Amino acid sequence: MSNNRPFDLEEGMLLKLLIVGIFDTNCYILGCKETLEGMIIDPGTFTKQEEQRILNEVNRDSLKIKYILNTHGHPDHIAGNRGMKEATNAEILIHKDDALKLVDPILNGSRFIGTDITSPSADWLLEDGNIITIGKIQLEILHTPGHSKGSISVLGKGFVFTGDTLFAGSVGRTDQLDGSPNPDASWEDELHSIKNKLLALPDEVKIFPGHGPASTIGEQRRSNPFL
Repeated sequence: MSNNRPFDLEEGMLLKLLIVGIFDTNCYILGCKETLEGMIIDPGTFTKQEEQRILNEVNRDSLKIKYILNTHGHPDHIAGNRGMKEATNAEILIHKDDALKLVDPILNGSRFIGTDITSPSADWLLEDGNIITIGKIQLEILHTPGHSKGSISVLGKGFVFTGDTLFAGSVGRTDQLDGSPNPDASWEDELHSIKNKLLALPDEVKIFPGHGPASTIGEQRRSNPFL
């Protein structure tokens, strides 16, 4: 599997995946080809070399990064926030219920894996229904708590970034994460989020999760053993 993959979406959109960090996090670069505005989703990089890989892709497509968006506040999704913000001056976006995880290594769990990871504070505290605009691209924030209280999914035209809420063939963990406490996780909330927010989408909608391969809503509706 390539560690740097483009996806074919509607004309005028650019989407690339880089698998980064010690937990193989899916970091996405989304851009508008017409305006060259872009967004980085979940830069879970733990080294300067990995940060540079993301920036190299951004520069290759001449993108101006407007936002750094975190689908939730765990360290494997926020570790590269500081480096990305220093390099791009983009705004950091996270749901309001996970905002404190950005600045507290105990709340985000990083201290329990042997390193204190923090991020600059959020520039925009997201809520359900917020609309994000990247050039000609509009995205809707879906609050999908369960894996964490502030977990979100990000819905575009025919695709959705599901973070660690829904994977291809699995769902996000709601138990302890690698020995660290995960006190705001809820299995009941996660199932509610998936069934009422994600499975309510059409079958053909592409899923781009926080880890692992892409899928579709229909495929997960038919075959995901957790559902």
